[in-house]
Amino acid sequence: MFTGIVSDIGAIASISQRGDLRVKIKCGYDMDSVELGASIACSGICLTVVDKGADWFAVDVSNETLSCTAPGQFTAGRRINLERALKVGDELGGHIVTGHVDGIGEVLSSSAAGDSREVVIRVSKELAPFIAAKGSITVEGVSLTVNAITDDEAGALFTLNIIPHTAEVTTLGELDSGRSVNIEIDILARYLARMEKVRSLS
Repeated sequence: MFTGIVSDIGAIASISQRGDLRVKIKCGYDMDSVELGASIACSGICLTVVDKGADWFAVDVSNETLSCTAPGQFTAGRRINLERALKVGDELGGHIVTGHVDGIGEVLSSSAAGDSREVVIRVSKELAPFIAAKGSITVEGVSLTVNAITDDEAGALFTLNIIPHTAEVTTLGELDSGRSVNIEIDILARYLARMEKVRSLS
């Protein structure tokens, strides 16, 4: 379980193909405090630490994970948002995040809006019903608030405001038009949709 509050920006140091993809990630964490088997969210994807060193850790990424996350996510040199798992008693600064990517969005635009940046992202019809203005959403592992959403025939467009602090401490300041991003919908929206579906069948 996570909160969507990024605690480090890592960089993919190397990739090797085994049965799964083994990815080595450089980071600023004190790795003495990270146990093998621990969960770390990597740009919103909950992955398990399978090896580690003084300033790096390694994860295995399955074909299933690759099939449902943003293309090019695991590329040598790419910077990724990192968050260690939530501990009992930690401050819940964002919202409840599971680290299970629900779908992929496409950045349509990223433009200056005062000191911040306004980012518009397109999502599919499958994800659109779970996104609401002023609701929470996770993009690349970052907990954000949806400013506005517009539905169309292809799905929906939603708008985010990325403040300077968020742009500085995450990779969201690097978002450009055409980039694919990992999306996790708010878990409350997921359960509400399920309840409505069951109610409609009774």
